[in-house]
Amino acid sequence: MFYERAGKTVCISNPRQEGSVSIVGAVSPPGGDYKDPVTLAALKIVQVFWGLDKKLTQRKHFLSVNWSISYSKYMKALEPYYESMDPEFIGLRTKCREILQQEEDLAEIVQLSALGKANKITLDIAKIIKEDFLQQNGYSTYDRYCPFFKTVEMLKNMGGFFDQAVHCIESSSCQITWAKIRENMSDIIHKLSSMKFEDPADGADTLKERYGKLFREIEERFRNIQDV
Repeated sequence: MFYERAGKTVCISNPRQEGSVSIVGAVSPPGGDYKDPVTLAALKIVQVFWGLDKKLTQRKHFLSVNWSISYSKYMKALEPYYESMDPEFIGLRTKCREILQQEEDLAEIVQLSALGKANKITLDIAKIIKEDFLQQNGYSTYDRYCPFFKTVEMLKNMGGFFDQAVHCIESSSCQITWAKIRENMSDIIHKLSSMKFEDPADGADTLKERYGKLFREIEERFRNIQDV
């Protein structure tokens, strides 16, 4: 049993405890149609929405939450908390969402040859984000949960690689292509895809050092490839 006191939820227990209550509602629209009247009525009142995607489920993508239609109206309210945890997180999250949105827009272009250099980078990095960051293995020790610091470090390396690659091909006078970057840095791309396998049980300091080492390696390799 709970009651409200001074804006806080109090549990009638011994000893008395204060906390918060989350209410979760589930709506299953026919055929997954989110324009169904019942679903639309529910979306008008909820502040957080997780939209499950049948196609992701069929691809064995866990969690099968569609990142395009899901949302939270608490993002602004939570910004002070994120700032206190890591000032870089909000910018990294925004960068990640932008890459996924750009990839979705580019998916409508059938002829891959028509894509610009930077667009090809977007497609490949978006694939890493979707398959090696958003997809989790709930039965593993390394991936059943992802602490905040691990999330930040992974985003930092993926976003850093993306920015460096785009800068490299757009500013280089020696016509460096994404194909050349991908060929010469295949080991780095593999390491980006393998970041999720780091076990949080090893500790925050240990993982931050490993991820930081990869970030520095990314910077060094891009400096070298532009000097070739």
